[in-house]
Amino acid sequence: MIGIIDYNMGNLASVYNACHLIDAKASIVKDPNELKNFDRVILPGVGAFADAMEHLNETGMKEAIYEFSKTGKPMIGICLGMQLLFESSQEFGHTEGLGLIDGEVVKFDKSKMHEDIKIPHMGWNTIINKEHSLFEGLENPYLYFVHSYHAQTKEENIIGKTIYGYEFASAVNKDNVYGFQPHPEKSHDNGIKILENFIKIK
Repeated sequence: MIGIIDYNMGNLASVYNACHLIDAKASIVKDPNELKNFDRVILPGVGAFADAMEHLNETGMKEAIYEFSKTGKPMIGICLGMQLLFESSQEFGHTEGLGLIDGEVVKFDKSKMHEDIKIPHMGWNTIINKEHSLFEGLENPYLYFVHSYHAQTKEENIIGKTIYGYEFASAVNKDNVYGFQPHPEKSHDNGIKILENFIKIK
């Protein structure tokens, strides 16, 4: 059973519908006390980092996510949800994140990019993936991105990278915590396959 965390910042309908496309039992979870009852959890997210952290605090989901992470059961963050997994973000100043993966979220550095490249990074792009269970049956999949900030973390946490002006971490994993910068739920067959792989993780 998959719990999709509702903290008033997520693209819940698309994630919920994608889960049902693969016949996965999924529920949208508003009560933080219920999170522990699920086999795995998806943390979606659309919007600003600071607002998201405020909502996680206000709803009680921040503490519930910490407790869930300690169970060893799989958890995945998508787009802003992935960014929230890190220690901090530079978006609109400094904001502390969940700290489940070491690293910080930074804005794309225009000084490293060709002047014709636009921010946000929006549209289809490739993840150059390492061998990992989340990429089973896929090789360098094409996925849908929408973001202006990206994560910086240790190489050991990175399972996939994407090039947009320069190379950045677009898929991460530390212990039972996973993150994808693109939107699997909006990425057709490749994204659906990633979600299928996620529900197979023990």
